[in-house]
Amino acid sequence: MYKDFFQLNEYPFSLTPDPRFIVTSSKYNETLAGLCYGIEMSKGLMVLTGEVGTGKTTALRWILGRLDRCVRAAYIFNPHLSLDEFYYKLDEGLLLGEWNNKTELLSQLGELLRIRHSRGLRTVVIIDEAHELSDEVLEEIRLLLNFESETAKLLQVILTGQPELRVRLRQPNLRQLKQRIAVRCEMPTLSDVEETEHYITERLRIAGAVDTDLFTSAAIGLVHSCSEGIPRQINNVCDNAMLAAYALGSRQIDHRVVGSVVENLDMLPHEIYGATASKDVDFSRPVIDPIGRSEILSGLVEKDGFESTRMDHSSAKSM
Repeated sequence: MYKDFFQLNEYPFSLTPDPRFIVTSSKYNETLAGLCYGIEMSKGLMVLTGEVGTGKTTALRWILGRLDRCVRAAYIFNPHLSLDEFYYKLDEGLLLGEWNNKTELLSQLGELLRIRHSRGLRTVVIIDEAHELSDEVLEEIRLLLNFESETAKLLQVILTGQPELRVRLRQPNLRQLKQRIAVRCEMPTLSDVEETEHYITERLRIAGAVDTDLFTSAAIGLVHSCSEGIPRQINNVCDNAMLAAYALGSRQIDHRVVGSVVENLDMLPHEIYGATASKDVDFSRPVIDPIGRSEILSGLVEKDGFESTRMDHSSAKSM
């Protein structure tokens, strides 16, 4: 509705996990680099955790989109699976042959992994929302990690989930799985107002905005405070704020517009409740293809007095 009003090519704050709209920081790049290193070095089990809305699924889709052709990946996004259903999903992702029971499936999987490893190829299983997997499936994943040569793991597994996943993995019955974790990564939130401002303006730029200064400084400060630096929350507030500004016929989004939105979304912190109405508010073979590798290893750029890294959008759009 507001896209033409603000002269945009796309909606900049969609809640869908679109990797084209990734806005990186040094911490975010460190997380991506850690996962890619784990795959490249055949580390076996990797764990990515983060709060709801921090962009774990988006990061996984970014990685999937930039894996070199030497990598075959199975992506399982539904954790509510029985053991049989888990293996059917594994078969679907890795393109195994015909099998009639678990023994035949594991035999075919082992043969596939050995052949691929001997050819310098890698095989990855990515499981989203892993904190909701049953103990039975988690134990089966541990057993799958026993496919290995004398020098390398033949299967790479990435478990991603909310912080509860860390708690799950501390259970005594899962201690053997926990000991196999070779790489742990944490999806960061945006730590300060400057990072939130960079995030907002970059997404506007990616969406084709001619003017990326649509949000006033006070508005961005309020967005950061109410969202707690969580990207999905930021997207939700900014999308609704742009819709509200469109309804008002305003091309500038100030703290009053944001204040009405966060109050309606029940996101206004108690300590500043009602303050937004004031005019005096002050808030203050490589595994990864060459384009993906260059995005991860891109140099730091200076912006508004702070350092951050960002992906080259023009390269991303060409993918």
